[in-house]
Amino acid sequence: MLTYIYRHFDLQVGVTSLLLAGVGVISIYSATFDAHAMGIFNRQLLWLLGGTILLVIMALLPLRLLQSLSWAAYFFSIFLLVSVLVLGKTVSGSTSWFNLGAFRIQPSEFAKITTVLALASYLSRIDISLRTPRHLLTASGIVVIPVALILLQPDFGTTVIYAGMFFAVLFWGGASRFTLLAVVAPIASAVAALFGTTFFLIAVAVIGVLIYITKEHRLVAAAVFSVMVLFGISVQVIYDGLKPYQQKRIETFLNPNADPLGAGYNSLQSKVAIGSGGFLGKGYLRGSQTQLNFIPEQWTDFIFCVPGEEFGFLGAGAVLILFAVLLVRGVTLASIVKSRYASFVAVGLTAIIATHVFLNIGMALGLLPVIGVPLPFLSYGGSALISSTMMIGILMNLYTNRKEY
Repeated sequence: MLTYIYRHFDLQVGVTSLLLAGVGVISIYSATFDAHAMGIFNRQLLWLLGGTILLVIMALLPLRLLQSLSWAAYFFSIFLLVSVLVLGKTVSGSTSWFNLGAFRIQPSEFAKITTVLALASYLSRIDISLRTPRHLLTASGIVVIPVALILLQPDFGTTVIYAGMFFAVLFWGGASRFTLLAVVAPIASAVAALFGTTFFLIAVAVIGVLIYITKEHRLVAAAVFSVMVLFGISVQVIYDGLKPYQQKRIETFLNPNADPLGAGYNSLQSKVAIGSGGFLGKGYLRGSQTQLNFIPEQWTDFIFCVPGEEFGFLGAGAVLILFAVLLVRGVTLASIVKSRYASFVAVGLTAIIATHVFLNIGMALGLLPVIGVPLPFLSYGGSALISSTMMIGILMNLYTNRKEY
């Protein structure tokens, strides 16, 4: 019996995600313990139960059926993204949720999964090559459509997740170095421009040299270079068009001390909480920053502060190790499956989780701007938790059917 389970179920993925979900549950309990918000904890348990059921369903679903449903699921998610713009509830300036009584559903969380499935279905065709411009544009369109709809909400944080996923899939699919550089260049120039003209010019010079080294056709290379420069120059225009709270988040990232009691408050308090945990932490339910609610609604985007403060460096390190194990296993899975479709799905889903972890923990440590990205399995939120468990279910499914072509 044990041998059968070991051979047919990816226990490494399952146990690791279960441990992370456990850390999330005890962290949310601690964060809500003295905040008179135990209803948050109770709802998270319900979401976890529902997510576990969906995990089992996704793990047992025939792989060929999953592949055949990829496009239908993708177009349904597009329909939901359009619908939420019309019928959705606006929270913190973003129209991203459907209200279902005491619960809220965020379609963009599930659209990430369906986009990966559709992209994998397209790229798995034997006649498709990412080195062919027409095929590359089609693959880009599959990602751009949901990204455009999510930007209309607006939800910049989720769109960054798509960028991380798409880059990983392009790399895995054998896209040329120039193609990968073309994806990164506009983003790099825009980020550099935020820090000032000097940084922008340095980024332009470095990327320009890299484009030259790729020895791409001059006209195409010039077009990419021009787009990169245009992105950087347009940063100020884009910045002026952002919502005031979004502008504040960028300003806080560049200088957290500029508004320590306003936009920079959460970021500064987060660093205080994690730093005050020391090596061993203050003990469960004894974190002063957590229990005295110095970080409002800490159970969402800043949940990493709880293990960091109450269990110290060891606790925070353990969480990072669990994520590292999960991500390495995801890449390994992409390497061992026989199906090209399954391989792309494994890479895409792993990249989604990796980008979430990178951005969220970067936010908590004050290394990245606060853009509202939850930490998988730990942050409170039904849509985020269920989408995470669904991704784990799919990864376990791929392992079960790893020998299937």
